[in-house]
Amino acid sequence: MAKRIILALLAVVVLAGVAATVFQRQLGERLFASVAADRIAAPGLELDDGLHLILCGTGSPLPNPDRAGPCNLVIAGDQAFVVDIGEGGSRNINLIGFDITTLDALLLTHYHSDHVDGIGPLALMYWTQRASTVPLPVIGPQGLERLVNGFNEAYALDHSYRIAHHGVEIVPETGGGLVANPFEIADGPVTVLDRGGLTITAFLVDHDPVAPAVGYRFDYKGRSVVISGDAARSPLLEQVAKGADIIVHDALQPKLVGHMTTALDSAGNTNVATITRDILDYHASPEDAATSAQTAGAKMLVLSHLVPPIPNAFIYPAFLGDAPDMFDGEIVVGEDGMVFSLPPEGDAISRSEAM
Repeated sequence: MAKRIILALLAVVVLAGVAATVFQRQLGERLFASVAADRIAAPGLELDDGLHLILCGTGSPLPNPDRAGPCNLVIAGDQAFVVDIGEGGSRNINLIGFDITTLDALLLTHYHSDHVDGIGPLALMYWTQRASTVPLPVIGPQGLERLVNGFNEAYALDHSYRIAHHGVEIVPETGGGLVANPFEIADGPVTVLDRGGLTITAFLVDHDPVAPAVGYRFDYKGRSVVISGDAARSPLLEQVAKGADIIVHDALQPKLVGHMTTALDSAGNTNVATITRDILDYHASPEDAATSAQTAGAKMLVLSHLVPPIPNAFIYPAFLGDAPDMFDGEIVVGEDGMVFSLPPEGDAISRSEAM
């Protein structure tokens, strides 16, 4: 009896496998339609009032399949800003369920390629997902107009094709591209926005020979997030970040980069080996970032723009080095999709995953 039951079950499994193969196209179409309907109908990212930081890219110019280029999404109440937009950043913003058309602006810390090479997809989604009649606002220091004009010219043909194909009701002629909102910065911090209880302050950082390079501080309802951009250890950052809830700091581990340089030299790739030596002096190490966070009295340090690429969490202690000994608060090695939520007028920092 038992053998007959087993044989019958095996027969059912075989028949199911045959049916799945024969009807794979039809089953696949139905499955896709169901998944697409569920995803499109999903409510998207839902957050309570407060200050929220979402890591939409924690990588660097060095390829890493698990990390997009530098990208941070900051949400304060009903206002939202992206800070830098590296390659893959807009893809991640979509995957976490955020409505790109509700962005107030893109803020740029500086104009290295890995911080701006995701602008095209971001601007396209801002324009086409809700038939925007105005370009995506971009805020940044001196040099912004040149960058924006270049992107607008580079995508001019693309815009003409889309307008011709879809029509102006779907893609309004006035809505494509970018509009520059530059600010001048010298030695001291500059307030670049003060609206609806949110203050955004820009400050210079040391990323020589890149100049100007800035970081940003966001203050909303008694909570604060500071984003360094790319920077060596900076006394001004430590000053501006006093008492911040979270500092997001770029981090390069010299010991691990040294192993890459040795391997590149051994392989005869002197060009890239020279670059890996050059980058040591204009990024903070995890230890530098931890020292700055301790000096500033921050509650949490989030490391991003990770150099070299970190393949998995097993490497995190080697990447951090002595940083945990230099900061009394929590250190987080950033990963794409992490969400940090700071309720108004309190000390709590909750963490979740959006991807």
